Amino acid sequence: MAGKLSNETLLQQLKHGLAEFELVSSPVLSISSHKPNSPLRLSPNSLLSDNTHRFFARIGSSLGGASPAMKKLERYAVQKVTGDGRCLFRALVKGMAFNKGIALNPREERENADELRMAVKEVLCDNDKERLQYEEALVAITVEESLKRYCQRIGRPDFWGGESELLVLSKLCCQPIIVYIPEHEHTKGGWGSGFIPIAEYGTEFRKGSRKGKSRKVVRLVYSGKNHYDLLV
Repeated sequence: MAGKLSNETLLQQLKHGLAEFELVSSPVLSISSHKPNSPLRLSPNSLLSDNTHRFFARIGSSLGGASPAMKKLERYAVQKVTGDGRCLFRALVKGMAFNKGIALNPREERENADELRMAVKEVLCDNDKERLQYEEALVAITVEESLKRYCQRIGRPDFWGGESELLVLSKLCCQPIIVYIPEHEHTKGGWGSGFIPIAEYGTEFRKGSRKGKSRKVVRLVYSGKNHYDLLV
């Protein structure tokens, strides 16, 4: 027999849509099993005067089974990326090369990753006119720090890339990018080997345009340890 779930586990299931909460009255049928066209008719006076009615909360599997996020579950293999601060840029260059059938050696991967980082710096920090084309990235940056401070940090090779850089590089490289999280992180302590998409960039380049062909998507997985790897 399965052990009793802890309160923390139950709360996490409710939070992520893996369970539902309902208040029912014995011996009345549960809310989830009651027909919509036949509403419950419970008189407050009758319930108070009838000692056989007891109210209780019930937690069980959600009506739809899996949560909306779990319905988007996808399966890929993970290609690990070195965690030296360049992981986002490494994963991107590795993924773009993979889509072209090219395998990068460690030196090429590092150098290409640094080129991507410096390309973002050039666009956002060194070119006032071109910077205006990336307003969404600028907003994401300046929510947390000044642009001046950001431009000082991005010049270092151990700079950690994130959403702002994905917004720029997807457009700069005409590259569709999808970011996932591991299934086991979504379920908070659960298990699973799939991946759930949480963000997408450069969607306009998936279909192609008059100027170029459609591009294959680069899929990245972001873990709770502030690290990106490549999905293939």
